[in-house]
Amino acid sequence: MLPAIVLAAGRSTRMGRAKALLPLAHGETFLSRVVHTLHDAEVDDIVVVVGHEPDAIVADFERRPIPVRFAINHDFDAGQLTSLLAGLRVVDRPGVVAALVTLVDVPLVAASTVRAVVDRYRRTRAPIVRPVRDGRHGHPVLIDRALFGELRAADPAHGAKAVVRAHASAAGDVELDDEGAFRDVDTPEEYARVLAELGRAHLGG
Repeated sequence: MLPAIVLAAGRSTRMGRAKALLPLAHGETFLSRVVHTLHDAEVDDIVVVVGHEPDAIVADFERRPIPVRFAINHDFDAGQLTSLLAGLRVVDRPGVVAALVTLVDVPLVAASTVRAVVDRYRRTRAPIVRPVRDGRHGHPVLIDRALFGELRAADPAHGAKAVVRAHASAAGDVELDDEGAFRDVDTPEEYARVLAELGRAHLGG
């Protein structure tokens, strides 16, 4: 089993409102698009970690026909690692070999990218698998279950990055030409650009 954890607990301070609920094209929000992408990539168990404004985010999903589980992180202000650990507490059970981790900030990743990351893991069993391009590292990041203990013991000040960097390898780096996998949407200006691009794509421009 290979579940996915979507981190959506932060305050979205730079954006000024919850990114999980921001509208995109065709009735989607940032969060629903991420969840639909994972589902389209045949990820069956999806856990969304919420913290700030959890009731509004959960209520939005109650009207959507896609299965998802929620985990509430009451300590979300203590850093992103606390949200990842909250997700691990839900997904880590016998039979789970690894977990995909992605951010609600990265809503435009393609399902083909998710499948490529999973396929690379199945072929190599690399402990960390992630999209890469031109020196950049993207999402989702796949973390082998053997590293869950290291994540739980990690320094909250450094988060999961130290663990990911320590176990990254050429075998686990997947070269992909998917700009959405590397694009964090964190500010109103970036959000406006995304909406404009999606509008042009819808119009065929």
